[in-house]
Amino acid sequence: MALVCVEDFEKKAAGQLEKNALDYYRSGAGEQFTLGLNREAFRKLRLRPRCLRDVSRLDIGCPIFGEQMKWPLGIAPTAMQKMAHPDGEVGNARAAGKAGSIFILSTLSTTSLEDLAAGAPDTCKWFQLYIYKDRTITEKLVRRAEKANFKALVLTIDAPIFGHRRADVRNNFSLPSHLTLANFQGVKATGVATTAMGASGINEYVSSQFDPTITWQDIKWLKGITHLPIVVKGVLTAEDAVLAKEFGCAGIIVSNHGARQIDTVPASIEALPEVAKAVGNDLVVMLDGGIMQGNDIFKALALGAKTVFVGRPAVWGLAYNGQKGVEDMLSVLRKDFEITMALIGCQTLNDIQSSMVVHESQYSKL
Repeated sequence: MALVCVEDFEKKAAGQLEKNALDYYRSGAGEQFTLGLNREAFRKLRLRPRCLRDVSRLDIGCPIFGEQMKWPLGIAPTAMQKMAHPDGEVGNARAAGKAGSIFILSTLSTTSLEDLAAGAPDTCKWFQLYIYKDRTITEKLVRRAEKANFKALVLTIDAPIFGHRRADVRNNFSLPSHLTLANFQGVKATGVATTAMGASGINEYVSSQFDPTITWQDIKWLKGITHLPIVVKGVLTAEDAVLAKEFGCAGIIVSNHGARQIDTVPASIEALPEVAKAVGNDLVVMLDGGIMQGNDIFKALALGAKTVFVGRPAVWGLAYNGQKGVEDMLSVLRKDFEITMALIGCQTLNDIQSSMVVHESQYSKL
């Protein structure tokens, strides 16, 4: 039976992943209210199509930091992808490259920067960064990313500690023993291990390694050690968007970390308009969280994003059928987005207007 939507890939993945990995990938923080909200918020937005507009030929390409992407969707950083399939990050990145998409490699990957660069040389690659307590570790990661021809650094700013993910605690989550965090050696590579009952190995690792003292001043430090554009990921407010601009960031990813950090924060799509309004075109505004179909992509672009990213959908494709599964998932999403573009009356991304998306409350009075 054909897989025709992201949910189909998710169902296939759920039947193939073992519980430790499945719960890690799919769970959110707390009661998982925001996890559901990331989807529900998109459903509360109504599309306003325009008719009799020539859509016989679509051009959905978009430039991001000087790189011409084939369409406005990339793959967000997700940790430990070899838990999903042996193809891991390389398979995911190759699929992104074939689709003309950006791939963001996680610091906590099961494939090293160098192996990813060698395995997916034709893919536009960014590197997601955490700042470790030992700053020399972070600086070495930056140097390696530059040397391996990564095009941007994505600094996650919403994780001074990791959120309370109940499923991981219940499962006593740990990275399977045959895998390591491949960007490191020693305990930093193997530290996501079995812990005492009632604890999560990933949270224990983060508490021991990540620097919770970081502030906006550390953006200056990071800018001082790299020539790469810096994107901050995890912005949900206009106030932080303005600070990102003031401290010289090149871009923002509006994100609630897949609803995995703190529950009851807004959905990413709810936060997007205030962030986009706060910085205008001074920074490249992007979004991740909740994207499952073509009209989600359209709604995010109409509300101010230049491109969007998906995390879990790529993992579902990977778990289902490795690199080919991700390729198929991306093809389904792209086709769905093209259908949305045509039926809303937009030939290019520049034709998308904010007036084409409104909140349901505009109609609920009727």
